[in-house]
Formats: sequence, structure tokens, C-alpha cells
Amino acid sequence: MTIAMFLQHLANALSLGSLYALISIGYTMVYGILRLINFAHGDIFMLGAYFAFYVMTLALLPWWVAFPVAIAFTAMLGIALERVAYKPLRDSPKISIMISAIGASFLIENLATVVFGGRPKGFPVPTIFGKVLHFGSVSVVSVSVIIPVFTFATLALLLWIVNKTKTGMAMRAVSTDLDAARLQAIDVNRIVSFTFGLGSLFAALGGILWAMKYPQLNPTMGIMPGLKCFIAAVLGGIGNVMGAVLGGYLLGAIEILIVAFLPDLSGYRDAFAFVVLILVLLLKPSGLLGKNQVEKV
Repeated sequence: MTIAMFLQHLANALSLGSLYALISIGYTMVYGILRLINFAHGDIFMLGAYFAFYVMTLALLPWWVAFPVAIAFTAMLGIALERVAYKPLRDSPKISIMISAIGASFLIENLATVVFGGRPKGFPVPTIFGKVLHFGSVSVVSVSVIIPVFTFATLALLLWIVNKTKTGMAMRAVSTDLDAARLQAIDVNRIVSFTFGLGSLFAALGGILWAMKYPQLNPTMGIMPGLKCFIAAVLGGIGNVMGAVLGGYLLGAIEILIVAFLPDLSGYRDAFAFVVLILVLLLKPSGLLGKNQVEKV
């Protein structure tokens, strides 16, 4: 392999890993607060892409207006999902709320098929995101450069919220002990809703960026990315934001390296992600940056 080819694969790995990292943050935030795997996260990702598509094609708004509108609407939908599907079961056994999350996922997918149609749609990629940039012998589409920028910017924003604001302090308190947080007069319902809204915002942003990198929409487009980002969160240490980012980049690098060095196995790249999940659960269940915790019954 030449240096140029290696750099090309490295650029692809950085772009894909940034997408996984961005979406994984939403998974790990919700788990950190409620110890809940939000299996509908990938479907929120899908809805964000569809909302951006329709705001641009039906409302005819420019992308710089359509994208924030779609992201805001998706965040509100995430909050509504928490209020309807998860909040009533918050004090129930964990299995009940997990089943509710799986049910919500299937409901969103099938409802999207009815409303949006099952036929794939081409996403209208704005010109600024579709330009081909040349760095010596390496050529990348501009969206592949923009994706890591958005990922690091949103990560910096999240870390500032968590570590420097009163809401972030409340989030950390709820994450440590929900019942004790209630005793300290923290509005747990508001904090949980805020967390779901913020996680859905990241999912929507990831969905839009994904649609620009792979410009085809369908109601099941969130299933595999959602599962892979769950794997990335587990790999890095679910509940740990930096762990989710690390896991996303590692998983992206693994996938691209498989295609680069083992092209005959490129058709099995999705399967390798699940192999990684099994190995992590066997060798280090808490993930690379996670801490061993005992679940409350």
C-alpha cells in the first residue's frame, strides 16, 4: 500500500469515525442519566435526515435554515418520545423500559414507512458539501472534512454544558444517584427531558451529515448505524462521553482498515462490528474508559 492510499483510507476512517462518535454521544448520555439503552436512537437519527429533506424540498428553505429547523424539531420529538414511552415506566423494572424502547423503535420505523413511503429518496446535497477537495494525492469530498469539525464542535459544547453550567451539574447529580438528586430539589423530569432533547439533537445532526455523505434516505436507514453506534458506545465505555467518542473513531478505523487490507472481506464489514461487541463484552465489559458498576435491582 502506498502512502497516498494510506492517507486516503485515513481520511475515510476519520470521517466515518466522526459520524459514529457524534451519534454514540446520544446513546451514552441517555444511559449515563437513566441507565437506559435508547434503542429508538437510530430512528431519531433517520427522522432528522427526513425532516431536513422535506424542509428543503417542500418548504424550499435554504440548507442553512432547513438544517437547524429539522434538528430543533427532532430534538422536540425526542423529548416527546421520552415523555410518552419512557417517563411512565421510570420506576418500573429495567426490562419494562427496555421493551418500551424497542417498541418505540419499531413504531417509528413503520410509521415512517407509511408517512414517507418505502421507496428510497435521494438527499439534495448542498453544493458546498459536495465539492471535491484535493490535498496532494488525497481527494476527499468537502462533507468528509466538515463532519469531524461538527463532531469536535458539538463535543466541546457538550463538555461545556456538563462541566460548566448548573444544568450540567444537575445532570451529573442525576447520573450519580437519581433518588438523592430528587432529595436535593433537582427537577429530575426537566433534566431527563433536557438530556433526551440534547441526545436527539446529536442524532439529528448525525443523520443529516450521514445523508449528505451517503445521499439516500429510507425508513430503515437508522437501524445499522444505530446498532454500530451502540457498539461504539459499549467499546469506549457506555455512560462515558469521551469513551463514546473514542469508540466511534476506533470502530470507524476498524471498518475502513478491513476494506483497505482485506478487500475480499469487505462485504462482512458489518459483521466485524458485532465481533468487536462480543470481544469487548468478554474481555472488558465496562469498555475502554468505562467503570465497573453494579446495577440496582
